[in-house]
Amino acid sequence: MHILITNDDGVYSPGIAALAQVATRFGEVRVVAPDVEMSSASHSITASRPVTVKRTPLPGLEAYRVNGTPSDCVMLGTTLWEKTDLVLSGINIGTNLGNALWHSGTLAGAKQAALLGLRGIAFSAPATDREQPDFEALRPWAATVLQALLDNPQPCLVNVNFPSEPPRGTLWTRQSMRHYDGKVVPGEDPMGRKHYWFTVIPVEATEEGTDRWAIEQGYVSMTPLRLDLTDAEMLARVQKVESWKKLKFA
Repeated sequence: MHILITNDDGVYSPGIAALAQVATRFGEVRVVAPDVEMSSASHSITASRPVTVKRTPLPGLEAYRVNGTPSDCVMLGTTLWEKTDLVLSGINIGTNLGNALWHSGTLAGAKQAALLGLRGIAFSAPATDREQPDFEALRPWAATVLQALLDNPQPCLVNVNFPSEPPRGTLWTRQSMRHYDGKVVPGEDPMGRKHYWFTVIPVEATEEGTDRWAIEQGYVSMTPLRLDLTDAEMLARVQKVESWKKLKFA
């Protein structure tokens, strides 16, 4: 099996090294990742300039850095390595839960794989202001999750989040949609000029069975996703209304 690995924290992140080392148990691994951090880049593709790929020395790994986004990395990686079977993204420094999935660069790497007809799995872990996730402790759980997902070929796109403490187990979850945790915080630079930070605020009262609830309870959250954004229920409703109008005025 040929496994392509990317992230949005950059090629030198300890999270991508940990994931790549776990993935070597399952197949041949190649790392293609951004040359700098691209957090919250979402599913952007670089179209206004050419991008470059440069071989990058990482211990025990075949790795390349790209001056582009996570989606660029997957496009290039799968083009230059034609027999790619699986794309992994992460392990991200920081969770990707709930509405954050809309702008996650980590998930975008996995989504780009799904767009290309490949399986894509994104991995994320919480971090505090002072500490990164304990990637050494997460390796066995990353292996457990990866084995479980490879044994079940059906979910083509999965978003995985680890809890902050040693996990109690794994849970299949749904995306938490009740709250949006984005926030704009105004400030001033040393010259007195106004600027703004885009940040997040804590979310309370999470719903049982969601990704956010699972990691709060100490479980690894595994959320199957799909690329089709169609609101099927609303589509059926408006189609019914339109059909009724046609009958009424026929």
